[in-house]
Amino acid sequence: MRSPIFIVGNARSGTTLLRLLLDTHPHIASGPETKFLADLEKIVGDDWERLRRFGFEKDYWHEHIADFFGSFQEDYARRCGKERWAEKTPAYALHLDFIDALFPDCQVLHIVRNGYDVVASCLDRWGYPRAIKNAGWEWKRVVTAAQRFGARAAPGRYHELRYERLVTAPEATLRAVFDFLDEPWDPVVLRYDEFDHDRPQFSRDFMEQRRREGGDTSTIYSSRVGTGREELGPFLKSLLRWRAGDLLKRLGYD
Repeated sequence: MRSPIFIVGNARSGTTLLRLLLDTHPHIASGPETKFLADLEKIVGDDWERLRRFGFEKDYWHEHIADFFGSFQEDYARRCGKERWAEKTPAYALHLDFIDALFPDCQVLHIVRNGYDVVASCLDRWGYPRAIKNAGWEWKRVVTAAQRFGARAAPGRYHELRYERLVTAPEATLRAVFDFLDEPWDPVVLRYDEFDHDRPQFSRDFMEQRRREGGDTSTIYSSRVGTGREELGPFLKSLLRWRAGDLLKRLGYD
């Protein structure tokens, strides 16, 4: 199969929407999140001093982990009638060096969203402790880690896009994404909600609730852009500025 695709970004940054859009493309299958590659990395990380006693080099473990992970992704893609797979687990932004060792030809899509809106969405979805975590360190850590990988990646390996641009100018943004992936443009991706994507019902319900709350009937709705500054209290806004103000400014969000 052609080179795999990894969709990364901080939680609540639009990674699910991007996954659904790619999964609608006639060439790409993007199944549910796996999450467990971070645990498998321990084989050549935290557990290495113990496992190296088997006498195999790290390349040996990389090859076998890649064979396992790639095999079920390829089988899933074939079952969907597709010729390429994409994996969406936001936190893999923190494990891109390991992923690069497993799949040196993979392409990475990194979606970035305004930190204020991310924290507001975390507050709404998971409550105050998760919002504090994102404002205090998580948003900056994830975005910086992915960008650090992108800065040293070879041309054609890393593409960064903005959530705000995706939801306000979806066709132009997605055309750039598929150009990067060397895939033909197909307008069917803009009708992703007409297809099944192996996702839980709560995900469908949540996106539909967001549409209703924002009064936006569009398949790709933009009503949540810029809501963070309105919805966040002074503490969370101050915490985010204190811990990530430099990044907010560099990205044009502050």
